[in-house]
Amino acid sequence: MVVGATRIVIRSAWCVSEVNGPLHTREVMTAAEMGRAFKRMAHEIIERNKGAHSLRLAGIPTRGVYLADRLAALIGQFEGELPEPFVLDPTRFRDDASAEARSLPHSESAAAGFGHVDVDGMRVVVVDDVFNTGRTARAAMDALMQFGRPSRVQLAVLINRGHRELPISPDFVGKHIPTARSERVNVNVIEVDGRDSVALTRPMEGQCN
Repeated sequence: MVVGATRIVIRSAWCVSEVNGPLHTREVMTAAEMGRAFKRMAHEIIERNKGAHSLRLAGIPTRGVYLADRLAALIGQFEGELPEPFVLDPTRFRDDASAEARSLPHSESAAAGFGHVDVDGMRVVVVDDVFNTGRTARAAMDALMQFGRPSRVQLAVLINRGHRELPISPDFVGKHIPTARSERVNVNVIEVDGRDSVALTRPMEGQCN
């Protein structure tokens, strides 16, 4: 479908331009497909970790928080033991974070989304909606280490779109979707957006030369 006029900035290896025009959007994952992916990922997490004992799920805001809740609920349903999910906010640890964000004391950073969580000796699965360059995942791991020393850290994402810039790869993936840098992957979750779906959005042909 074609979305009405929207102003965005397209950044890619070939162009950086401001676009004022229609976008082309294509659904690449339905609610049913998302549900099946969550169940498969939950089983993979259980198998890799030999159950749910000493397992925690850390959701990266915004949508990663809701995905972590869903995975935790499924693991609890399958194993009879709920791995308690928590919110992991990596904002101040990002390499593109503002000086103000970097200067926040740990207590304020925690209040922004982490809270006091004991991860010493735990196996922690960090959950996000989309894996792109790997920089958010790196920041999340730095944030996690401020609160203890997990025995293992793994990464689960609903969508892996490629374009990795760091030696970090997700351990659990709902779907691999090759993309161009000018394209955007939009994950919708019912808790925030009123529906479950994944859409790929790109500028109409000829918008970026």
